[in-house]
Amino acid sequence: MDSVGVRKMKKVLKKSDIYKGNLILIHPNYLLQEEIQDNVLESYSEEYREIKLQKIANKFLQFILREMKVGNKIVPVSGYRTLEEQEKIWKDSLEENGEEFTRKFVALPNASEHQTGLAIDLGLNEGEIDFIRPAFPHHGICNEFRDYAKRYGFIERYKEEKKQITCISAEEWHFRYVGYPHSEIIEMNHFCLEEYIEYLKQFRYSINPLSFKNYEISYLPYEDNIEISLENTEISGNNMDGFIITRKIS
Repeated sequence: MDSVGVRKMKKVLKKSDIYKGNLILIHPNYLLQEEIQDNVLESYSEEYREIKLQKIANKFLQFILREMKVGNKIVPVSGYRTLEEQEKIWKDSLEENGEEFTRKFVALPNASEHQTGLAIDLGLNEGEIDFIRPAFPHHGICNEFRDYAKRYGFIERYKEEKKQITCISAEEWHFRYVGYPHSEIIEMNHFCLEEYIEYLKQFRYSINPLSFKNYEISYLPYEDNIEISLENTEISGNNMDGFIITRKIS
């Protein structure tokens, strides 16, 4: 490969890249730093054009639903939200449901994963569907979806036993795209995303990566002008202090 080709396969990481990627942690202590651009979003479907997701998340979500042949048994309830939309949902819930309920089930503006375009609320299509708390029980077709989800990059983000860490009560309907193999590692170890981000910090880039199946995963703290090879590699900021490097080993 010539020198021009080599340059094309590398990326110089900037501080702003910490706040981008499929694995960014969104939490009251780690707020979303920048709005998502429209060109990375697409509609869930022709029927639900107003519900949008990042293209990569929607690609795998639609694949799961086709494989399962769910038809209209599972429907989308809420996807990407702008800051203004999240502010309105927060304000409306405070007025309608009170502060205690709202703090349990509605994320503060800029602390909502929905603003990343990587989160989707799904509902079991039976009767009236609650926008804030759609039913997505842990049995039947909904549990079948959970089994598929971890194989294709999605996690059930908010679980009851992790609410002291996530600062959100259990949300059986809320799924977050993190990409594979991260979804399987998270579910296999019963991590929440906060725990997984911290867990990865022991696996330093180019020193002692985590090996999982045919992947190597590592953490790279931010420094000025770090250059990373992009060959078979995905890079995500963690929205905190560095990057998660995922390399597929052929």
